[in-house]
Amino acid sequence: MNSFDIKTKIYFGENALDRLLNIPYKKVLVITDPFVVKSGMITMITYRLEEGGTEYEIFKDVVPDPPIEKVVTGVQKLLEYQPEAIVAVGGGSAIDSAKAIKEFAVRIGNMGDIGLIAIPTTSGTGSEVTAFSVISDPENQIKYPMVSDSLIPTEAILDAELVKSVPPAITADTGMDVLTHAIEAYVSINNNEFSAALAEKSIEICGVWLLRAYLDGNDMHARKKMHVASCLAGLAFNSASLGLNHGMAHPLGANFHIPHGRANAMLLPHIIEFNSDINIHSKSRDHYLPAVRKYCNIAKLLGLNNFNEITTVRALVNWIQFMLKEMNIPISVSQTEKVTEAEYMAKLDVLAEAALKDGCTATNPRIPAKEQIVEIYRKLW
Repeated sequence: MNSFDIKTKIYFGENALDRLLNIPYKKVLVITDPFVVKSGMITMITYRLEEGGTEYEIFKDVVPDPPIEKVVTGVQKLLEYQPEAIVAVGGGSAIDSAKAIKEFAVRIGNMGDIGLIAIPTTSGTGSEVTAFSVISDPENQIKYPMVSDSLIPTEAILDAELVKSVPPAITADTGMDVLTHAIEAYVSINNNEFSAALAEKSIEICGVWLLRAYLDGNDMHARKKMHVASCLAGLAFNSASLGLNHGMAHPLGANFHIPHGRANAMLLPHIIEFNSDINIHSKSRDHYLPAVRKYCNIAKLLGLNNFNEITTVRALVNWIQFMLKEMNIPISVSQTEKVTEAEYMAKLDVLAEAALKDGCTATNPRIPAKEQIVEIYRKLW
């Protein structure tokens, strides 16, 4: 027996932030990052809380790839302030931090359940509707994905005004993160009709609107579309999980500080080739791996339907590589200038071991051997 549900109430469209005027909480802790506060964006949240009669304090000690020690600081703040709910404002790091802080505080402080309102300021992670949170251990260069239904936010507020000022490079990275979430959920061994429908719509939106959002940040229609696509992809992978793409991207980010969405984008063409067993040398055959049919469906959604399975999957890979080049995303680790070739090659074994152990890898449509993962990392250089 399978099941599907959406636990998060989603508010979206024009003036979605006005939901904060009527939230059923009188005391909240706002968890965000220093940029949201310094830029003044936080006032879009706080003036509505004030107008709605909600008391608040701000915890802004959030950094990218939330490390364990920052989560501990947040737990202390939450236990000290004793709010009825958390309002998480920011990208994936702020929302993931808020989820982890809430989870540990509830367990440690016997607080009972508290609400969590997630307000994303990037169109990428889908964290506002998922049961996932990723925290990091910088000392050991490890990222820990936490998975629990108790991490799912109570409410999500999608307001494109908050993403209007996101610079092109981050729009590109986060947008490709959305596409990767949707594609991985679609081909996951845990996929189902409900997750597939959500993933298909997210892929379709990305195909039409991602490049427009990148080329013109003031194109609010494109911004709104990508904000919704991010949430749809989050709902899809919350049900179906992800795959090897994320399993390999997590160690890349932990070891070389490559932004998560960018690591996913760089890996995506290689993972499609691995999962389909189709590359530039492939010839037509009688039987294909199960993922091939799904990749062909994805290609059709993007308007890339071609002569046969081989040419259609190749067209999908070529389209993704075209998108990377159009949005100035590196197509190899060497182009990121984050690490030397010697340092990178010396870490291949460590990266592969971490990817094999990553929880996302378990639902990949093709089971990888360690040597195959090493080879993909090598090609990625």
